[in-house]
Amino acid sequence: MKTGTVSHIVSFLEALAAERGASVNTIDAYRRDLADYEGYLKAKGLDSLKADAVCVRGFLAARSAQNLSAASLARRLSAIRQFHKFLYAEGWRRDNPTLAVEGPRRSRPLPKLMSMAEVERLIATAREGLDAKERPLRERLDAARIACLIELIYGSGLRVSEALSLKRSIATAKSPLIPVRGKGDKERLAPLSGPARAALGGFRALLDQVSPGLATSPWLFPAASASGYMTRQAFARDLKGVAAAAGIASARVSPHVLRHAFASHLLQNGADLRVVQDLLGHADIATTQIYTHVLDERAKAMVRDLHPMNDANEPE
Repeated sequence: MKTGTVSHIVSFLEALAAERGASVNTIDAYRRDLADYEGYLKAKGLDSLKADAVCVRGFLAARSAQNLSAASLARRLSAIRQFHKFLYAEGWRRDNPTLAVEGPRRSRPLPKLMSMAEVERLIATAREGLDAKERPLRERLDAARIACLIELIYGSGLRVSEALSLKRSIATAKSPLIPVRGKGDKERLAPLSGPARAALGGFRALLDQVSPGLATSPWLFPAASASGYMTRQAFARDLKGVAAAAGIASARVSPHVLRHAFASHLLQNGADLRVVQDLLGHADIATTQIYTHVLDERAKAMVRDLHPMNDANEPE
């Protein structure tokens, strides 16, 4: 094994995978951020065992000067904090220099949202021509897949990675709830709506006709990819195509925006925040509270329309 800082980073990443069940994407993000930090320290003739709070602040200042966003700086600092915490816990350092470092100030942006009418239009557009017998089967299959994924992510609130990596057995499940493996390899139950179940049936029936061999794959949305299922990039591309056809700006639509819509529309219609937290698979309710602007607007409307002392409700 390599020595010095590199070996400590490797040990840290191995601990993330083994002890916390971090995903491949999370580990890759940590690896990139810590390699950047390591490169900065090396240029200063230092390493992570000798770096102090001034070094950490210097790194953040240098990256800020490169026009990194506050969100990117905060992510890098989070990775560095976790790394130094690990070095301290393992006895490689006697202190954690990041304890004295404040993170960049940033306001959490509200999620991009789609109205219920827009989501309905998106789904209707995706469904167009699915039953047209004159349309080539391959085109109908591709259309059925994207329509199914839209129904599934919006109807169940799934992350795109969770939806694409679902097992084939979901297609024949009878329960209104399906098991989903999310971040940190944690499993939760997500609702499967009637429209989504019907869309799944239509997609799988077409898949059996067009590609019987691919239909035997263990994945619900099989594809000729390294993972064996449809990639996030391919889905995002197809989704933007449907958005354009529906007359919705493609910049406003993404797989994650559909998940945002699921949460916001539930809250808008009276769902409890804790329930939405469980459905989304958020470990901390603070993550779910980004949607409370929906509740705030509903509360304002209730006071405006229902409070007896509101001038608008006084008799003429």
